[in-house]
Amino acid sequence: MYIKVKVNVGANKEKIENKSLDRYIISVKEPRERNLANTRIREIIAQIYKVNLNSVRIISGHQGQSKILSINI
Repeated sequence: MYIKVKVNVGANKEKIENKSLDRYIISVKEPRERNLANTRIREIIAQIYKVNLNSVRIISGHQGQSKILSINI
C-alpha cells in the first residue's frame, strides 16, 4: 500500500490532516537534521495503520516536502 504525505517540519504543534484514504498532511516539531522528521513521519504512519515501524518505508521524497511511503500490511 502506498501513502502520499505532505510534510511541514519545525511546526509549533504536531498536526495530522487526513485528506483521503491514502493522502495526509502532517506537521511535526522535529527538524530536518539527522533524519528526525522522516523518522517521526514513519512513526505516525505506523501508529495510524497499526503496523510495526519497520513496515513503513519512504519510497521517494527523502529530502523533500512531498513523500511517498510504502506500508507492508
